[in-house]
Amino acid sequence: MAVARSPSVVLDCPDPAVLARFYAELLGWTVEAGDDWADVRPADGSQCLSFQQVTDYRAPQWPGQDLPQQMHLDVVVDDLDAAERAVVALGATRHAHQPGTTFRVFLDPAGHPFCLCLD
Repeated sequence: MAVARSPSVVLDCPDPAVLARFYAELLGWTVEAGDDWADVRPADGSQCLSFQQVTDYRAPQWPGQDLPQQMHLDVVVDDLDAAERAVVALGATRHAHQPGTTFRVFLDPAGHPFCLCLD
């Protein structure tokens, strides 16, 4: 028997509404934002990605471990080049360190690493 319906991943950040809008555009989901918390969900509500405001937020420093990333998101795409153009237009930054060929590492607007991965 499952204890929970579905997990929600929560990311610390300086401005939840800004980061929620970034991920909502990336995933095609909708935003529900308050003052210090925001959620993004698909139309069917089956999943949730949440963002909480943290005072004195410090972005992770990947690939180093002085400020560890602790977690990251992998977003599956069909075309790395097209997806890269889209996430950069949304405000992501391509990281200088690219350790693979079937995925690319980016930083979201709050500095969290995430990857675009070929299926």
